Amino acid sequence: MNFGLHIGIPLLFGVFTAAASAQTISKEDVLGSLPIFFSQPAQAGSAAMPLTLEETERIALESNPEIAVAVRRLDLARAHVPVARALDDPMAMYRGWGVPLKRPWDYNAAQNMFSISQSYTAKSKRNLRTSLAESDGDQAKANLDAVRLDLRVRVRKSFFDLLVSEEQARVHAQHVALAQQAMAAARIKYTAGNVPQQDVLKAQVALTQLAEHMIHFDRDAEVARARLNTLLGRNPESPIEVRGDNAVESPLPSIGALESAAMSTRPDLAAARAAAERSHKEQTLAAKAYIPDFTLSAGYMLMPSGQDFRNAYMLEGTMNLPWLNRKRHDAEIAEARIKATEQDAELTALQNSAHGQIAEALAEARSAQKLALLYQHQLKTQAEATLQSSLIAYENNKTGFLDLLDSQMRVVDVDLAWAQAVGEFDARRADLEMAIGGPIDQLGQVSPEVK
Repeated sequence: MNFGLHIGIPLLFGVFTAAASAQTISKEDVLGSLPIFFSQPAQAGSAAMPLTLEETERIALESNPEIAVAVRRLDLARAHVPVARALDDPMAMYRGWGVPLKRPWDYNAAQNMFSISQSYTAKSKRNLRTSLAESDGDQAKANLDAVRLDLRVRVRKSFFDLLVSEEQARVHAQHVALAQQAMAAARIKYTAGNVPQQDVLKAQVALTQLAEHMIHFDRDAEVARARLNTLLGRNPESPIEVRGDNAVESPLPSIGALESAAMSTRPDLAAARAAAERSHKEQTLAAKAYIPDFTLSAGYMLMPSGQDFRNAYMLEGTMNLPWLNRKRHDAEIAEARIKATEQDAELTALQNSAHGQIAEALAEARSAQKLALLYQHQLKTQAEATLQSSLIAYENNKTGFLDLLDSQMRVVDVDLAWAQAVGEFDARRADLEMAIGGPIDQLGQVSPEVK
């Protein structure tokens, strides 16, 4: 970001330095009557290499604990897929028939049966259960994407908050230097009897106001630094510095391109679609309740001693009879049908809400962009031109010092307002990316440049 004063700084330094050369005044004399002092802006990030937005997002996606939690949930959902596909465990059984009560230890007089059984579910049912488990994985994947998107948006907001606050502090420091020069010049002229005491007091008030602004900038930078460090999975007090440019000059995509992108990239829509598909699969699975399940058993029988055929085997087959429990299964099918229609309705409602969110976010982003461009291309130029005119008039004794000071403070106000407008646009642009489910710069279609 370029917050520099193209006109005000060189000319003001020339005027004020020339005035100060008429009489030597120490810094302590000039600033001694100020009610507060200027502290150096916090440089918590001075010991760290500056990070770009892309580097910041990459570190956050790799190190943020919220991502790790969502990844574990996805792994858990995927691990359940083989479980849903597998058959039930085989069953082993021993049965002793006809053991005499008077001789409970005499198993030679009893029928001893050893068997193993396996239950079989229809392949179509197992395939549906496997598909349901895969749908759970799709929902977990969509939830992971949603966490990543939310994290990326918060990182972008914190990144630009820190970038703007640091730029505000830097530019404000330039204005502080000018205000200090202005107060020195006012004191010199007051000492010489050329200006009233009011000029000195006005200069002191202006300098104090700048000090107040600097306190707010330091606070904003510290808060943004702590928030960004937390998102990166670091200690909030770790040194961090950022570098980059704002995207206020970049045209915003059309609403058609945004809506088209949102339908395919928004994680919550993907999760809703997966939930709707899962509910339809559950409905199909419920309808297959009338397909019976089977259990096959095979065993060896040791008959009581004295029998002609002491060694024997057995085969057994069982099946459930769902037709005799029709009331229950019909209710399950009806419940699954209602759930499917409910999920479809939720998906439709979410899609409709997404259209509204995109429209609102785009309107706010366009408004913020227009305001930032208005400050950048018109108000900043007009304020600096006014300051230049005041400087020329002041040099020719055609205006007073207070008019010059007002022009200087107007430049300060415009610079601050522009910085706030840029920060607001960056925040609204991040909200728009949240609404579409991905970065705007990945979209190819854009609307005509904002005028």
